Amino acid sequence: MTTTRYQAPSRARLPAAAAALALPAALLWVLSGQSGRVGAAASETLKTFVVAPEPPPPAPEPQPRRATPRKEGASAPPNLRAKPKEIVAPKPEVVPPPPPVLAPTIASTGAEARAGAAPVAGPGTGAGGEGEGLGSGGQGNGTGGGGGGTPWEQVAGIRDGDWPAEAKGSDATGTVGVRFVIGVNGRLTSCAVTRSSGDAALDRGTCPLLVKRLRFRPERDAAGRPVPATVNGTQEWFER
Repeated sequence: MTTTRYQAPSRARLPAAAAALALPAALLWVLSGQSGRVGAAASETLKTFVVAPEPPPPAPEPQPRRATPRKEGASAPPNLRAKPKEIVAPKPEVVPPPPPVLAPTIASTGAEARAGAAPVAGPGTGAGGEGEGLGSGGQGNGTGGGGGGTPWEQVAGIRDGDWPAEAKGSDATGTVGVRFVIGVNGRLTSCAVTRSSGDAALDRGTCPLLVKRLRFRPERDAAGRPVPATVNGTQEWFER
C-alpha cells in the first residue's frame, strides 16, 4: 500500500511555486481574454467578408392596364326618304252619247185592221188622208210633232183603186207594218216591211206602191229648214 504524504513547502520553494502557479494563471487569463477578442475579431472578420445574398430584383412596375377598345358606334343606316305619292286624277269616264230613240207607234184602241195609212177617213192612228186618230194626217185633229219646228204633213196617199200588183185577182187581205223615211223633197227615200200581213204578195207589193203614191210636206226644224223624218206605220189591205 502506498501512502502519499503532503508536506508543507519550505520557504525556499514558495517563490518558485508561486511563479509556477502564476504562469498558468496568466496564460489562462491571456487565453481567455484573447480568445474572446480573437473570437470577436474573427467574428468581425467573418462579418466583414460574409457575402450577403443578392437582394431580389425589384418588382416590375405594374404596367397600366389598357382598356379594351370598344367598338366605335357606326353611323345609323340612311333613313328612308319619304316620297309623297303622286295624286293622279282619275281618267274622266267617257259616256257615249245615247242612241237616238225612235218614237214608238202610238197604240190604238181600235182594231188593228183600222190602224193603217188608209186613203179613207177613220179613227185609226195612221197617217190617213182624213182621220180622227193621233197621227198627223192631212186634215186630222191628232197630236203633231213639237220641238219648235213644223211636223211633216201628208198631201197624197193610196187611192181607192190601188192594190199590190201581185195580189190582184186574189182574195188576200191583211195589214202590213212598214217603216219609211220622208226626204226633204216630201217623197219617200226608203221603205221596209216591219211586220208581215201573212200574205207574201201583199208584203212585196206594199212598199213600191207607197213610194209611188205618198207625198208629204217635209218636216222643218226651228230654223225652217226641211229635214228628213222617219215614220213607223201600217198599211191595211181589205176588200170594200
